[in-house]
Amino acid sequence: MNIHVLPDEIASQIAAGEVVERPASVVKELMENAIDAGAHRIHIRIEQAGQRLIEMSDDGVGISPQDLELAVARHATSKLSQADDLFHIRTLGFRGEALASIASVSHFRLTSRILEQAQGGRITIDGGKVVSIEQVGIPIGTVVQVEDLFYNTPARLKFLKREQTERQQVDALVTRYSLAYPDRSFQLIQDGKIVLQTSGNGDRREVLSQLYGVELGKQLLEVDFLDEGVKISGFISPISQTRSNRKEITFFVNGRWVQDSTLASALLRAYQTFLMVGRYPIAILFLQLEPEEVDVNVHPAKAEVRFRNPEQMFSLLQRAVRRALLAFSPVPQISVNTWRLDPSIQKSLDWNHTPFAAEEEQQAETNLPESEANLSNALNLQNTSAQSPILPSGAIPLLRWVGQIGATYLVAEGPDGLYLIDQHAAHERVLFEKYMQQKTNLSSQNLLEPIVFQLPPATERLMIEALPVLQKIGFYVEEFGNHSFRIRGIPEIFSGHDPIAAVRVVVEDFEEDETPLAGELESRLAARICKRMAVKGGQILSVEEQKKLLQDLESCTSPRTCPHGRPTMIHLSVDLLERQFGRRGARSM
Repeated sequence: MNIHVLPDEIASQIAAGEVVERPASVVKELMENAIDAGAHRIHIRIEQAGQRLIEMSDDGVGISPQDLELAVARHATSKLSQADDLFHIRTLGFRGEALASIASVSHFRLTSRILEQAQGGRITIDGGKVVSIEQVGIPIGTVVQVEDLFYNTPARLKFLKREQTERQQVDALVTRYSLAYPDRSFQLIQDGKIVLQTSGNGDRREVLSQLYGVELGKQLLEVDFLDEGVKISGFISPISQTRSNRKEITFFVNGRWVQDSTLASALLRAYQTFLMVGRYPIAILFLQLEPEEVDVNVHPAKAEVRFRNPEQMFSLLQRAVRRALLAFSPVPQISVNTWRLDPSIQKSLDWNHTPFAAEEEQQAETNLPESEANLSNALNLQNTSAQSPILPSGAIPLLRWVGQIGATYLVAEGPDGLYLIDQHAAHERVLFEKYMQQKTNLSSQNLLEPIVFQLPPATERLMIEALPVLQKIGFYVEEFGNHSFRIRGIPEIFSGHDPIAAVRVVVEDFEEDETPLAGELESRLAARICKRMAVKGGQILSVEEQKKLLQDLESCTSPRTCPHGRPTMIHLSVDLLERQFGRRGARSM
């Protein structure tokens, strides 16, 4: 096999594959160039999710006509002159690969003018080949037009996601940079519609309010931390505002958007014990440190960084976030009285067994060895679950309410033993079956006052697509302008619950390229809404609420699992309890 040098055209396309993965990659590179050029106004126009056109104009310092051809050459840059400069990078771009890579896989046009010259210049490139260079009249700044992206690399074009997904990527990217640079005015237009427009007045809280709504913008907690030469600033959500995924966790390091597992782990560690499992905070955090302490030259798209001291960064970020959480959302102190049985509940108990009355017996129980006092060790469920009788499928027996444990589980007695019931999973099943029973004759309840909420641009389009399906399942939601939506009615079975939380399921609980509505069964979407509406673990229920939940669960056709297949209950037979307490010898296996 003969070895030969690849033609420049093929080499350029290979290099482009590392830098330009999708339309959002083009937007990112061009936007960072505009920021490096000192632009105050950045205007972005997108057509057909960036495949047809990506146009970016700015009022930065521009490029002289004499440098246009050099600007689109590979490894041509004004930001580095020697190898040592790689360890002192203060700009977003530095490799000199972006423009050359983009031009090699598109019909590319770059027009620019500098202050010192009366006219500007324009260079046109098709698939990496220069077509023309000419002088033109243009205001100071730069305009880049990228048409028919990946037209000459059909394999890359084939692997692009659907248009909705690519639009979301662009929306989310521009949203992040508008938060990172509130002193720059951003305008994003997708298919003729203004998706995002910021004033550039430097007020980051104003941008947050525009993206997330005024109410949530006010609730976000400010982080302002400085230690060991590292400044950490930004905003995090209080523990009452969470999401079902990590999509709204954003980090900027020295003005550069990065995806870093160390930073994400530190953030989640700071929230540890505050959030339910599977819930994540909203976070927009900006880290400023000396360029020598971070290596940005570890990923072709500059999306990852490597810290010189990752343990230090982990500790500093965790402390910064934890300090903000404790300062603005102090953890309530739980007194012993909180756990004393309410007198009204005590009177309503209908025990068949005589309770311990003597203080000596209560003290003796308290002084049991830890290994015996631990319920999980006493029952040894993990080792004896195989010995527990398997409950028959279908309806469960009538249950006698006993109480609630840890504000999460209900305890009930049946004719065949003890039942521990997960109140969240059980309520999911109850709500779902009520919906399915009323599906053919579903009635909605109009709200006395319509509720208005906002969504970030990246998820606004998903909600617009979801409106017809939401109406079919009883939610009456309509567009209200400026990324806002108005809820006018909800299904009666969800009355008394938070309508916004139910509707947000449509845009929060789906992966990047999962189609939430096309081909989505209404029952599947309803199951997700029921999951959000169900009572949560850690929520204290009144005696009446506990008994009502048990009665509703008994009447379900599939009471043993929630709509997603998770078990709603654990059964401990009388035989198992007697053997665990030593009242009956274990049967030979």
